[in-house]
Amino acid sequence: MPHPPFKQNQNKRDRAKYAVGQLIHHTLFDYRGVIVDVDPQFRIGAEMKAQDTKPKVQANDSQPWYHVLVDGTANRAYVSEQNLEPDYEGGPIDHPDVIDYFNKLTHEGYVSHSHKIH
Repeated sequence: MPHPPFKQNQNKRDRAKYAVGQLIHHTLFDYRGVIVDVDPQFRIGAEMKAQDTKPKVQANDSQPWYHVLVDGTANRAYVSEQNLEPDYEGGPIDHPDVIDYFNKLTHEGYVSHSHKIH
């Protein structure tokens, strides 16, 4: 029996290696951050929302891309999955927008506000 088609949000979450609220480490630029949204593939214009330019590093545009709040700054980044790994340092992310997205930090990452839709 064929499987029913996935809704966009389910497909995005099923395909993505990382989740909203998860702490990550950028392997090329050596920063920590927290994921606030996931795109199933690169979106033209998304990097402008993230206040950055498209990464200069060649990346696979068909893989998931992540909107990340960068620790210790007020910056956001738009990052391809290939450049991320889980952050094992732990501890809170120092970014002014964390409180807009999340309620608290647990051992599994940040917990989203129930009213926020990602």
